[in-house]
This record gives sequence, structure tokens and C-alpha cells, in this order.
Amino acid sequence: MMSKFSIILPVRNGGEYIKECINSILSQTFQDFNLLVLENFSTDGTVEWIESLNDARIKIIPAETPLSMDENWGRIKDIPKNEFMTMIGYDDVLYPNYLEVISGLIMKYPHASLFQTHFHFIDSNGKIIRNCKLVKEVETVSQFLESICFNRTSIIGTGFMMRSFDYDSIGGIPMYPNLLFADFELWLELTRIKYKATAPETTFSYRVHSASTTSSSPFGKYVEGFDRLMKYFKKLTNTDPSVASFITANWIQFISYYCKGSAHKLLRTPINKRDGVSVKTVLNKYIGYANEFAPGKEYFPARKFSIWLALVIDSNIVTRNIYFIFKKIYPQPIYR
Repeated sequence: MMSKFSIILPVRNGGEYIKECINSILSQTFQDFNLLVLENFSTDGTVEWIESLNDARIKIIPAETPLSMDENWGRIKDIPKNEFMTMIGYDDVLYPNYLEVISGLIMKYPHASLFQTHFHFIDSNGKIIRNCKLVKEVETVSQFLESICFNRTSIIGTGFMMRSFDYDSIGGIPMYPNLLFADFELWLELTRIKYKATAPETTFSYRVHSASTTSSSPFGKYVEGFDRLMKYFKKLTNTDPSVASFITANWIQFISYYCKGSAHKLLRTPINKRDGVSVKTVLNKYIGYANEFAPGKEYFPARKFSIWLALVIDSNIVTRNIYFIFKKIYPQPIYR
């Protein structure tokens, strides 16, 4: 008899984190699930440790050749899965009630096409950094898009539950470079099928640390990912009237938020990981996005003091070096 849920775990060299992750999965109070491990040529004993568990719920699916991270996650759509599926990062942790809460949520909203719960952000040591933002119990794609645009929701790749049929029918997770911003498109596409339902309970932790995708990727990958996201939203404006007017009216708000974040992310990025990108080129790129989505509305990002400050600091090597020294001494944000 087929289980109800599949938990899918892509990994290469999970280290100690994957032990905590898998133990949290196997400790679920709701036991009707299997764990599918997409193994990608680990060399640190990850496979041997998983095999030593000798748990019938675990199936290891090895890659035939070494894959990039996005290629390994791309295999998800091609493997047999149970009726419902979720994906988890190897360093994230499910609380024992995750599947139990999700199962109850599906019973309450059987027609929803995407399900989630609230969660904690944790650091590399497992200490809670903060709670995720509060999410409405039910959101249409327009409401979800509004939450994204005004930064009222926390978008991550772990913890969302969906029907495997729906996931496969939209082509699985889109192949963004290093999967940066891929979850934005995936969750919106799934929500477009019906709607998204969210349980009020907090049922898992999402780990944020220096090895996370966003902070460890070369900045060029970040730019490529956001550029593809903008192309996706442009396609939405041309094909989905229910969201087109909202995007046109409000997208400068979204662009402005990410322009500020990109400028300061770049400022913290060493020169050898910038791929030749400067704060000035980033600002020009976002001005181009604004002109494309909201023609006729002038957008001057450097009028915001924190962005102007990033532009000034990045303008020459002396101020950049002073900034790096200062951030080593005082790593907390000094601007909002």
C-alpha cells in the first residue's frame, strides 16, 4: 500500500547536519511516509551513515554522475513519489508534529494546491534566530503575490507540501542558477492551480548560516537568478490578468526592496566572488526592471540613504577595505 507522504532530501556531503535532519524526519508522530534521499556523490560518509540506520522508510537514489545542486534537485520530478510530497534541505529540521499538522491541514482544505506551516529560522548551531512572518490561513495567488511584494511572507525552499501530480505537471522546480529565487516561481505556480493553505502551528526550523545558497553563491549567480525571476513575472503580466494589474501597480515596491538588499549583499561580497559586478551596475539593472514593469514611473534608488551609502562605499578600494574591516569588528547591520 502506498504511503501518503514522500519527504525528499537532495544531498551531497551532509556532514553532521544531515544526521539531525534525518533523525527529525524519522521521529515524526505521523508515520505514513517515506524518505527519498537524492544522493549526489557524497565523500564524507553520508551514505554509509544513512545505510547504517537500516530503516525501511528510507530509499537512497544515487546520481549516475556528479551533478550540480540544481541538477540534483531537478531529479525530483523524475522519481516515483507518494500522493503528497515535500522537499527539505539537508541542514533543516522537522519538529515531530510536522506531518501530523500538515495532514490535518489537508483534511481542512482538501482543494488547496499548496500547504505550509509556520517555522523558525535557526543559526548554524541550531539556536533560534527569529520566527517566520505570520501568514494568512488561506491565500489566493494574488494575495500570495501581494505578500511577496510587500515583504510580508518568508519564502524558503523547505516545509511546503504539495501533490506530487501537481509538482510534476508544472515541470518541477525551475532550473534557476544554484536554485536562487526558484522557490518564488515554484510556490506561485502551485498556488495558481487552486490556492495556498497555512497552519498556524510552528513545525520546523530553517537553518541560516554562511554555507547557505544565497550567501555562498557567486554574485553573478544571484543576478542571473533574479533576472530570470523578473522574466517569470513579466510572463505572468502577459498571461494572467488576475495578477497583471497588481504587478504593474506595485512592482516598484518589490524591486526597491531587492535593490537595497542586493546593493548591501554585494558590498559584503569579496571582489573575487562578484563576477565583475559593482553596486553601480546593480542599481542600473534595477532601474531597468522598474522601467520595464512600471513605464513612466521614475525610480531613483540612490535617493534612499542606505543605497546611496552602499554606492559611495563601493566607489573605491579604500572605502571598501575600511568597510570590510569595520564589518569584521561590528557585523550587525547599521542601516535599515
